[in-house]
Amino acid sequence: MDQQEKETKQSEATEQAGTAEQTATTAQGGSKEVVIKIEHLSKSFGDNEVLKDITLDLYKGENLVVLGKSGTGKSVTIKCVVGLLEQDKGSLKVFDQEVLDLSEQELKELRIRIGFLFQSGALYDSMTVRENLEFPLRRVLKIKDTEEMTKRVEEILEGVGLPDAIDKMPSELSGGMRKRIGLARTMILKPEIMLYDEPTTGLDPITSKEISELILSMQKNYGISSIIITHDIACAKIVANRVLVMSEGEVIAEGTFDELEGSDDELISSFFK
Repeated sequence: MDQQEKETKQSEATEQAGTAEQTATTAQGGSKEVVIKIEHLSKSFGDNEVLKDITLDLYKGENLVVLGKSGTGKSVTIKCVVGLLEQDKGSLKVFDQEVLDLSEQELKELRIRIGFLFQSGALYDSMTVRENLEFPLRRVLKIKDTEEMTKRVEEILEGVGLPDAIDKMPSELSGGMRKRIGLARTMILKPEIMLYDEPTTGLDPITSKEISELILSMQKNYGISSIIITHDIACAKIVANRVLVMSEGEVIAEGTFDELEGSDDELISSFFK
């Protein structure tokens, strides 16, 4: 190998290392711009204290996975984020706005900036895929121009890999396709934050992997900040920049997937087995 070839390979290696480092920094919320800030959050239903003392930050452009057994308060936490539930104590800020202090109109405006993917996909069974996707454009964004709506619908269907499903009914779609269309309907409003509630529940391993990779694609292509609630460890490994483990209404661990998977704590490591 001559000197010039050595220098070329060294330059390529340096460039690749720099790119990898930049990607890692970005993935871990390198900007450290906080888009959701939760401090000492608590929530009870009667005598049942679901959230005891939750503190977490979501950084811009980050995928934050939340693991925990059923009933530990994961879904309650993200419902508080969008104002579907009100916390009893603590602070919950989204885009530096205290959610409890917002007026009804301000809360509506905030919700436009936040996408929420429910477990079921929450499609209207009586509407075609096209009509399901046009619905939020008409109702939320008040778009009336037919050409603009068609363009946005076709673009988002292309983004989730289902351009040919545009005139199908939800009953004609598989579970994985319904999840994709549910995500498309949320994404068509161009949210800055996505909240995923068990996005791979009920799906076979291959489809679960496809949905996980789609979540990554949304992050990469749109710069979205996401909280992903899941029991699916394979999904968590694919999508997570950072992982929180919740137990009994509290955050008991935080770190990268690899860090927590290798934890000596028996309770924490049990989630990864």
